[in-house]
Amino acid sequence: MTPLAIPRVLLRQAQGVADEFTAHTAVAVDATELLTGRAALLDIAPHGQSSAGGATLLLATQDRWCALTLSRADDIDMIPALLQQDPAEGDVWPAIRSWAAQRTAAEVAERTRLLGLPVAVLGETAPKPPEVKHLAPRQAGPLAGMLVADLSSMWAGPLCGQLLARAGATVVKVESRNRPDGTRAGSAEFFAWMNGEKLCYATDFDRPHDVAALLDVADVVIEASRPAALARRGLGPGAVTVRPGRIWLRITGHGTDGEKADWVAFGDDAAVSGGLVGYREGTPVFVGDAIADPLTGLHAAAAVAASRERGGGELIEFSMAAVAAGYPPGGGDDVEVIPVRPAARPAGSELGADNEAVRRLVAERAAAPC
Repeated sequence: MTPLAIPRVLLRQAQGVADEFTAHTAVAVDATELLTGRAALLDIAPHGQSSAGGATLLLATQDRWCALTLSRADDIDMIPALLQQDPAEGDVWPAIRSWAAQRTAAEVAERTRLLGLPVAVLGETAPKPPEVKHLAPRQAGPLAGMLVADLSSMWAGPLCGQLLARAGATVVKVESRNRPDGTRAGSAEFFAWMNGEKLCYATDFDRPHDVAALLDVADVVIEASRPAALARRGLGPGAVTVRPGRIWLRITGHGTDGEKADWVAFGDDAAVSGGLVGYREGTPVFVGDAIADPLTGLHAAAAVAASRERGGGELIEFSMAAVAAGYPPGGGDDVEVIPVRPAARPAGSELGADNEAVRRLVAERAAAPC
């Protein structure tokens, strides 16, 4: 198993958040497993300026470092527009490195964000707690037995849903038929780890009636899309039926203020934005594996558990970059951590496998008083 270099203080701080979740739920959580589990399943680790998954690189500019992620086919397709020329066939990164080296970090970030690419400037984001806003009347209750609609994908949101499922919640994983969770195309073990204990529900977000019916009866909603995407479909927190005690969890890359609401982010570049990197001879390197993802998922689960205990009725907004910024960068305190392989979880269901069960559950809840 390839070890990961992670600061000891980061592991202690993350375990403290895991212990908060345990205090609310009586469910023991190993933060090291959450932070290293994907690396254990895939046997991956960062290589200097290349992320563990290989899709994100740290780029030296004229004044600062940036991180760019190319994890989607659409991202690769945008490279000629970014460079304003066709790169050589094969590996596009040498041309990108050369292009970035001739520009300031601000210039790199401005152009890449104009094209909708996930980019970060090292240390551009300050630590910030989640924003909590009143949403509905309070109504306290246990986590066990509550209904969670998980509209998120990839890692941070699904991990939050997975932890709530461990605490006894019924979690419905909601996916678009046209664009299902991207992790379905990768490791089956990782998808099962994140989603194996959830009901799998597939729908068409351009015909949102079925989704709205589920959200109307849900006690918790987890979403990780850009806020405007759901609002356009009439599925935002202000559009669905008010439910006492409902908690609406929103996870974004960089927050919801101004232009940042439209910035795309993944775990590795979000960590760089928050300054969560290691250093070797003064040069930044990646810490862990997409570490802003599992950190945010853990913080979000603890926040939902605490909110449920005080009665909920809240909109809780997390920025992955701001979560990462709350942790110290690596350095001399790094320790070689052997990744912890997650405990086996039920295999992930096929897309839409539980549609009928979810519809029955929604009908039963709609007919019952809150």
